[in-house]
Amino acid sequence: MADTVRPDLLSHYARSLGIEVSGFEDGVPVLCVSGIDAIEGRPGHFHGGATSGLLETAAYAALRIALNRGDGEQVQLKPINITVQYLAAAKKAPLFAKARITKLGRRSANVSVEAWQEERDRPRASAVMNVMIDRTESAKA
Repeated sequence: MADTVRPDLLSHYARSLGIEVSGFEDGVPVLCVSGIDAIEGRPGHFHGGATSGLLETAAYAALRIALNRGDGEQVQLKPINITVQYLAAAKKAPLFAKARITKLGRRSANVSVEAWQEERDRPRASAVMNVMIDRTESAKA
């Protein structure tokens, strides 16, 4: 997959939060955000909105990779719903997230995401998203 052109994985919003692509595992992007002051909630911890933004961005990035067939087709991803579970406070240290596509259909997708810090088997937050895939003519223009 290293030879294929990767779609733009990060939105302007994601970049403003400091989210970056840390690497790829099994062709799926692993995203990371460092503990910058702009996204601090209570002292020394991430704001919950920044955590959920990372989870949502990881889901969209995984879908963009899966939907990039190299034929130039553009699709719009629109959230149907997202459920975030905050499992432990995310400290002001690198926070990673990786998505897993549970179902990828023609018009919708279901994605689960986990975020972790030092130990991957101790997630800080998780999310489940349902996303509408818009393949209309206007999306192809």
